[in-house]
Amino acid sequence: MDEMATTTDPAPGAPAQAHPAARVRVPSRFPYRTIAMGTLGSLLLLIGALGAGGILIRDPVLGHGPLSWVRYGHGQMLANAVLYGGFALVVWAWVRLGRYMLAGRVGSRPILVAAACWMAPLLISPPLFTRDVFSYLGQGAQLLHGLDPYAHGPAELDVLRDVVQNVHPVWQTTPAPYGPLFLLIAKGVVALTGDNVIAGVIVTRLVLLVGLAMMLWALPRLVRHLGGKLPITVWLAVASPMTVIHLVGGPHNDLLMLGFLTLGVLAALERKHAVAIVLVTIGMLIKPTAAVALPFLVWVWANHLPHPSRIRNFLQAGAISVGLFGIVFVVGTWVSLGSFNLGWVTGLQAPTLVTNWLNFPTGLGQLAHTLVNLVITVPESPFVTVARALAMLTLAAFMVRQWWKARNGGNEAIFRMAMALLATAILAPPTLPWYLTWGFVIASAFPWRRRHLAIVVAVASFLVLAYYPTGEQALYDWWFVALVLALSVYAAASLLRPDPLGLVGAWRRQPEVPDFVGKD
Repeated sequence: MDEMATTTDPAPGAPAQAHPAARVRVPSRFPYRTIAMGTLGSLLLLIGALGAGGILIRDPVLGHGPLSWVRYGHGQMLANAVLYGGFALVVWAWVRLGRYMLAGRVGSRPILVAAACWMAPLLISPPLFTRDVFSYLGQGAQLLHGLDPYAHGPAELDVLRDVVQNVHPVWQTTPAPYGPLFLLIAKGVVALTGDNVIAGVIVTRLVLLVGLAMMLWALPRLVRHLGGKLPITVWLAVASPMTVIHLVGGPHNDLLMLGFLTLGVLAALERKHAVAIVLVTIGMLIKPTAAVALPFLVWVWANHLPHPSRIRNFLQAGAISVGLFGIVFVVGTWVSLGSFNLGWVTGLQAPTLVTNWLNFPTGLGQLAHTLVNLVITVPESPFVTVARALAMLTLAAFMVRQWWKARNGGNEAIFRMAMALLATAILAPPTLPWYLTWGFVIASAFPWRRRHLAIVVAVASFLVLAYYPTGEQALYDWWFVALVLALSVYAAASLLRPDPLGLVGAWRRQPEVPDFVGKD
């Protein structure tokens, strides 16, 4: 039930039996119960993750204690039930908060309080729906102990065995795909926490919260430039399950990159163009995706220059941007790695090892292979390779088109940038669920229609559940996928209309209605 304060006095002269129907509902000032619901859900996520999340191979907390049963058999099934129940409560609370927001009942402050309450338990949780943080620690350990993360995998380390053995098998022998500055940060975390993986995960989350702080500072100012509404922006970019569960509960270094990206976009709109290029380049040194934004910022800069020649303005802005990018790129790489090591550029190929239909071209290739395989047995890889190659050409054409449409600078350029970031997440292999936050966070500061917000609810709900809590993909468990899709659509409909199928209302006690069948 929504948080409502109801009056208790009937209208003067009204009949006594009309009193319940005559109550006037007045919105409460603060959605305490909705925030509490999401917080309870987050606590259940924490409890369930102890047995069903990204648990350690050798767990010093539960490994041999009286609660070790939650990691195996029926105990793990119970942990999964608790975890998914917690997720349902978080989404329910988020959607209900969204309805209050659309009705004008709450502003940005309650949404921020809700997001903080929902994130707090996850700061000490085992990793949720991913094991990437163990790779961060493994690659930081490599840099700390003199092993090039861009030429070797963590498996080659002969120290910090607890850190190394928890890296996912796929990434044990794979070079790091992250920017050198992030590896320097991971190195610092491992230097602080050593072989204590639990402490390493918690410290990593705390460091990544710096990115969230940057977003929280930049987003209100971006809203003023881009014309959105702050409550909607905060609800989308901060309180969403994509941020709460994936970026914080994961955790994922995308959160830190997004902090620099949002600050850089804000700086560009406020005519601090050199600062904007520097900030976004730093974001690229954390996660290379931020580089997609740089060409669009050149247009913003060019349109702020006073010379009447647009070509001259573009060349001037472009030349200075390239110079600033080169300086920050070289210095950042040198400071992070101790040399100008460009191995991380080739390391960007590592994530392409992930294949699933969430990446649109990969899914098309797998579908084509399945159809052909009905007639003749053939390997899958050529189909996926060709589909991905065609998608990369499509992506290149799309990005060039968006970039050209951004030539007038201003808000249009930022919108086209957000579309390019979303297209990169969808078309470039791989597509991992949290990648869509790249575009969503920037787009959240623009005006939104209600039905588009409902689509985001469906997408966010589905993307969190696209992977099992352990971090293994769930995309080929078709019954599970069908159930998740149905629940995601229901969550989306619930944003626009409470209890759209009447599932909750059916259980509520209905007022008794006299059954008159005739006169005596």
